[in-house]
Amino acid sequence: MHPDLINAIMRLMRSGKVKDLYELDNGNIMFHFSDRISAFDVKMATPIPRKGQVLCKFAEFWFDTLETPNHMVKVVAEDKMEVKKLQMIPIECVVRGYFYGSFTERYKERLGRELPSDFRPVLGSKLPEPIFDPTTKSEDHDRPIDRHTVISLGILSDNDYDFLEKTSISLYKKMTEVVDMAGFIIADVKFEFGLDERGNILLGDSLGPDECRLWLKAAYQPGKTQESYDKQLLRDWLIKIGFKDAIERLAKEGRKPQSPEISPPVVNDLSRRYIYAYEHITGRRI
Repeated sequence: MHPDLINAIMRLMRSGKVKDLYELDNGNIMFHFSDRISAFDVKMATPIPRKGQVLCKFAEFWFDTLETPNHMVKVVAEDKMEVKKLQMIPIECVVRGYFYGSFTERYKERLGRELPSDFRPVLGSKLPEPIFDPTTKSEDHDRPIDRHTVISLGILSDNDYDFLEKTSISLYKKMTEVVDMAGFIIADVKFEFGLDERGNILLGDSLGPDECRLWLKAAYQPGKTQESYDKQLLRDWLIKIGFKDAIERLAKEGRKPQSPEISPPVVNDLSRRYIYAYEHITGRRI
């Protein structure tokens, strides 16, 4: 779609860390998936070539493949998708299938509930069953939130919370089956849902390497840091150069550090891995 035509029929609603959202004349929303990337809630200064195209096409693939009610209308360009406007539910529905990431610091609170008391965690090991682990939704920093808090704050009813938990775990299992055939593992994934004009709950936002941890089955080895085909590669590099330490230090002052320029080898590897994951999981070419 020509840029002049786009500007003529839609107006910018919000520019996020990764996507730009435009309101269309018909009341729908246009997602423009940019090549921007964020990590630790900081938008990086360096774009990742073809990332926006991969995220748009991956979202289309998952919305079609999962066959669950969602807000996608159509893809209108390689990095643009028209979606229905939803009233987004302000929690992120995270499902964890493996012992990894921030969950390694919080798992003890789940013992006696989802996790058996004799659970002996090993970094990267598969959990006995997938766990629903929702967080708040924030532009600054998402935080874990439990069922009692979600319901007591009036964010969701008991029934709607149960529906989102059941639906999220079911979708995670379907995604796991798909990527398993392509030689991948999904360690965890984040879903977002919203209400349409009739009050129906639909799967919204997008689904791709920015919303999940993807590992190669051939390289998977419990007890070690896994080789990722998502933006974990960037997080690991930022930790290595001390950027995460800077974030934590400045957070005490209510500030964020300026993002570094991502090194060319990391940029190229990120782009390659996003494309590789898309092409092997979907069977389609970019």
